[in-house]
Amino acid sequence: MNFKQIKIGNFIQSRFLETGISMERTCNFFKCNEKDIHAMFQQEDLSADVLLKWSKLLEYDFFRIYSQHLIMYSPQAPEKYNKRTSSVPQFRKNVYTKEIIEFILELIETEKKSKKQIIDEYQIPKTTLYKWINKFSDRKQYA
Repeated sequence: MNFKQIKIGNFIQSRFLETGISMERTCNFFKCNEKDIHAMFQQEDLSADVLLKWSKLLEYDFFRIYSQHLIMYSPQAPEKYNKRTSSVPQFRKNVYTKEIIEFILELIETEKKSKKQIIDEYQIPKTTLYKWINKFSDRKQYA
């Protein structure tokens, strides 16, 4: 799954087809016609409220796709920003999906980044990284 170039309409259409939810139910849920639904399937991005409705209807967290993008591709904030208190909720970046784990292990395997770099840059605990390496070492050699 490509988290670098997100075309959310494609993800929604795929999930829509997987679930088998009727177009009539979908149109009633969104209070629009079939043409509007197909137009959403073509969109590269959608407003948060529309994306939330799709997430509820299709029982899938489409926001997680954007979270994965942030985890994998956003640059590290300078240390001075990490220590500030904020009025917005703070979430930890410890939601490691299969794709994230594979991405990290691939960086090690291809020697694009060292284990130390991954620990520092992605703020993955050393023990977590080594557990992944041990768990997946039967598939590939990462150590």
